[in-house]
Amino acid sequence: MNKFPLVAKLNMGKLKGRRETSLVLLILLLLAIVTLRSPGFVSGKNIQRIVNDTSILVMVSLGQFFVILAGGIDLSVGSMIGLSGMAASLMNEANPAIPAIVVLLAGVVIGTALGTLNGFIVAFGKVPPIIVTLGTLSVFRGLTFVLSKGQWVTAHEMTESYMKLPHGNLFGISNLIWWGLLVSVALYYLSNYTRSGREVYAIGGNKTAAKFVGVNERKINMMIFTLSGMVSGLAGVMWTARYAAAVNETATGFELQTVAACVIGGVSIAGGSGAVPGVILGALFIGIINNALPVINLSPFYQLLIQGAIVLFAMLVNTLSSRRRAHKLLQERLS
Repeated sequence: MNKFPLVAKLNMGKLKGRRETSLVLLILLLLAIVTLRSPGFVSGKNIQRIVNDTSILVMVSLGQFFVILAGGIDLSVGSMIGLSGMAASLMNEANPAIPAIVVLLAGVVIGTALGTLNGFIVAFGKVPPIIVTLGTLSVFRGLTFVLSKGQWVTAHEMTESYMKLPHGNLFGISNLIWWGLLVSVALYYLSNYTRSGREVYAIGGNKTAAKFVGVNERKINMMIFTLSGMVSGLAGVMWTARYAAAVNETATGFELQTVAACVIGGVSIAGGSGAVPGVILGALFIGIINNALPVINLSPFYQLLIQGAIVLFAMLVNTLSSRRRAHKLLQERLS
């Protein structure tokens, strides 16, 4: 009797490994194709620039990953980035004597509070996540305009220390990459080595079964949406500091890119399946495409078209893989 869960676990591990290996090969193929047009594209400096450009997407996509893993979706991440970044920038402008790290923490706290609100409505209001976050997407974006009174915060209104948060470097690597690495390691540990991480997989895989073994669905929903908000708050500060501008439309539509990174990385949109390394590779794949478009003389207007086509293809692959896995497991159980 015990062999079936073990077989399922092994098969899942093999599936993740195959997806991540395939994605690495696809990224290498994409780099090779672009390099034929521009040999300097794979230089160490340019690769670091691409990773730097992708770091914010990696962080927010990992927050989105936990929500999708539990069978939900967070459509408000872009608005949380915009509101947190605007609030932090206004705080920095009004009180330049406050240390930049305190402003950073304030942005993270704001994002955490916004995510907790999402989680509270989902967990205790029993409202589907897509409806809740579709509503708060507009609410949070509206609050950004109200807070800023429709104005922007620009570079000359920000302190040097604030703008250095993502631009400084350690051991020749930018701070933004280090922040992305820190979030990646922390969330990898959470998903693979903690009880809460296993419970997120359980809720996404089978809510009814998870409840029978004592998984608290309300607690998990609160945790994943709070986590998504926390990461979005950090991303909001990094975004405004990096581009030295806090605008009301910051990160509009960014939620679509985070979902795309998850799907491309092998996360099942139905929940219960996926891994942190796959999401990171998915985000990196999108980052390479975004940086490659100007090099191969394709209009930026093709960016959404290409991303949409890739997401559709990735979802098709995910669906076919899930069906094959389910069929194979059924045959093994019957044999």
